[in-house]
Order: sequence, then C-alpha cells, then structure tokens
Amino acid sequence: MSDVKLVEADLANQEHAVAVLTLVEEFSTDPMGGGSELTSQVRAALIPGLAAHPTTVLFLAYIDGQAIGVAICFIGFSTFAAKSLINIHDLFVRDHARGQGVASALIEAITQKTRAIGGCKVTLEVQSNNTRAQAVYRAAGFEQAVYEEAAGTVIFLTKPL
Repeated sequence: MSDVKLVEADLANQEHAVAVLTLVEEFSTDPMGGGSELTSQVRAALIPGLAAHPTTVLFLAYIDGQAIGVAICFIGFSTFAAKSLINIHDLFVRDHARGQGVASALIEAITQKTRAIGGCKVTLEVQSNNTRAQAVYRAAGFEQAVYEEAAGTVIFLTKPL
C-alpha cells in the first residue's frame, strides 16, 4: 500500500464532507460502531451538526486518493489541569486498511493538534471487547484512567435522552 496521507478535514470542502459521512455510515454498521445503519435523519443532520459544533476537530486518512479512515474529535477542558484536551469520539479505519498503521497515524495527528492548542491530554472511550483497538491505543500511550489509586479506575457512563 502507498503512504497514508492525513488531512485535518474542512467540512466546507465537499470532498471532505462526503468522506466523513461515508466513513461514519460504514462505521455505524460495524459491530464496534453499533452494528446498524444511520437513520435518514442522522445522515441529513450529521455534517451540518459537526460543522456547527464549535469544538469539532476532524481528521481524514487517505491511501491512493481514497478515504480509508476518520477521527472525529471534540475539544474539551480539564478542570484539574486548567487546559484544553481533545476527546476522540470516533476513530474508524476501513477493514481492508486495518493493520497498516492508519489508526496510529490518526492518533499521532490528534496528539500533535492537542499539543498545538496547548492541551494536556487526549481522551477516548473504547468497548471492552474491542481488543484490537485497545492494543492500538495502548501502543500509542493510552492507559486506563486512574486519578487517585485509592479511588480506583474511571468508569464512563452514559444517560440516553
């Protein structure tokens, strides 16, 4: 395979917008992305919503001109460090491109962006059974969050509305 080309996506660029939507649609049908297709309402609202969200940061990975990976991130804030952080909300690489270092390259681009904005950390969530992704994340330096040993590890919870 050719070298991976990374770009920070601009949703005003139609090519980037189509690539993000296409990759998110593919991710949504993957078992690690929920295993079901996006609804027509979500497909219609996704790109305008991401474009309107003030902290959206997107990266696309290309090989030979084909979009093969996406990282959808949001800038947050660490109250204990009083600095920005970037949360990787979605990271997806097409099946045929996995094992080629694409996810690692996306993570490195996100790390560089975090440093560029003076951020203190990069965060993410991963399903407990997604051992392949966990191995990539650990190799990139991610670890289970523990802020105080006596308090135990951090657990991510959600409340659907």
